[in-house]
Amino acid sequence: MSVPADRQYTAEHEWITVADGVATVGITAYAADALGDVVYVDLPSVGDSVTAGGTCGEIESTKSVSELYAPVTGEVLSVNSEVVDSPELVNSAPYEGGWLFTVRIEAEGDLIDAAAYTEITKA
Repeated sequence: MSVPADRQYTAEHEWITVADGVATVGITAYAADALGDVVYVDLPSVGDSVTAGGTCGEIESTKSVSELYAPVTGEVLSVNSEVVDSPELVNSAPYEGGWLFTVRIEAEGDLIDAAAYTEITKA
C-alpha cells in the first residue's frame, strides 16, 4: 500500500499536510482498508478547538466504529462536507477527496514521516 511521502502521519493512522500554518487532516489508506466500508463520519465543527492526541470525532464502518484523533492542536477552520455526505470517499480517495477537516496549527502532536509510518503498518 502506497504511503505518500509529502505528508506526516500519526501512529493512530491520521495524516496531515501543512500549508501556511494550516493542516489538512485525513486517515490513511491503511486505516480506511482496515475499517472496511465507511458509512458515517462524525467530524469536529468549524470553530472547535482540538488537542493533539485527543479524540475529535468518529468514523463508522460496516465493521466497527473508530475514534478519530487530532494530530495537532488548534482551531478547526473547515470540514469536508463531501465526506459527510459521501463517507465512502474515505475509502476511495483517502489522500485526495477523502480528507476530513482543516486546523490552524497552534502546536504539533507526535508526527512521523512516511518511512516511519510504513514501518508501523508492516507490524
